[in-house]
Amino acid sequence: MGILAIAVTLAAQAPKPAAKPYAPPRTPDGRPDLQGIYDLATLTPLERPAGMKAVLTEDEAAKLERDIAARKDQAGKAISGDRSAPPKGGDGSTGAAGGVGGYNNFWLDPGSSYTMVNGERRTSLVVDPPDGHVPPLTPAASQRALAQRVARPTSDATESRDPGLEPPGSYDDPEKRPLGERCLLGFGSTSGPPALPDYFYNNLHQIVQTPDTVMILTEMVHDARIVRMNAEHLPKKIRKWMGDSVGHWQGDTLVIDTTNFTDKTRFRGASEDLHVVERFTRVAANALLYRFTIDDPATWAKPWSGEYTWPATNEHIYEYACHESNYALENILRGARRREADEAAPRK
Repeated sequence: MGILAIAVTLAAQAPKPAAKPYAPPRTPDGRPDLQGIYDLATLTPLERPAGMKAVLTEDEAAKLERDIAARKDQAGKAISGDRSAPPKGGDGSTGAAGGVGGYNNFWLDPGSSYTMVNGERRTSLVVDPPDGHVPPLTPAASQRALAQRVARPTSDATESRDPGLEPPGSYDDPEKRPLGERCLLGFGSTSGPPALPDYFYNNLHQIVQTPDTVMILTEMVHDARIVRMNAEHLPKKIRKWMGDSVGHWQGDTLVIDTTNFTDKTRFRGASEDLHVVERFTRVAANALLYRFTIDDPATWAKPWSGEYTWPATNEHIYEYACHESNYALENILRGARRREADEAAPRK
């Protein structure tokens, strides 16, 4: 082989130069600029569904996304104004519409694609344990969850279901209703921490930062988390709905450490000693990578972690007109008392 041929062969075999790491825009104090509005809607669930592998191919993801879009279009078709009333007791459906019907899927926005991290279409937000599932509860946590099943709602509760499907006593006390229904926190832990997709609607989050403070605004129930930078945690006796968040920078990653939760929050049944560490890294001009680690030895057998991408959006956040003690709550409880009276009345 000639010298020229050898040179060409060696050049062809030489490794390609590594792509330059993304250089994020920076604020006047030199930190990565994380500010913007992000849409957290995704089809990727917190835990991996049975029978699914950890990563989908592009073709597999595209087919699933098309199928889901087709079902959403079908379910979102206009409801006829001439339709008859649902049967007494409802039509047997479940979910936010209950058994008597409600707004159709046109109004819902559960996401249209699987989250992509490092070029992979993920089938679960949970990445540790590798099986994509939250670790089992400790025996003490299982007993605690059973005792408090109706006593107190959790911060990750979804919108309420039909009264006939909820545990007995769920409508006996306003403080037993979900925190989102009471306008205290967004449904499904969308307020965080950890900040999770609610798979429902109102998926937007906005980040505003200064050298001393970072604010994370959640569209759902308009929660605003205030993160104090380079600060000490508040005394343990001070407990907050979203915990006490303090932040610091590790290189170009914003790390937020949150403790001091109230025992009224109970994310997935956690104790008030829940400890959440979040990491925000701008990985592209239009995306953040969000990672979180959950640690509560009183609740789970071991710590667990998850991650997903927050795509930037040009959509606007509008007012979510929800407030504690909203007037509908009285009628929710009144309706439950009427239902009980009807069920107790002698049949004619």
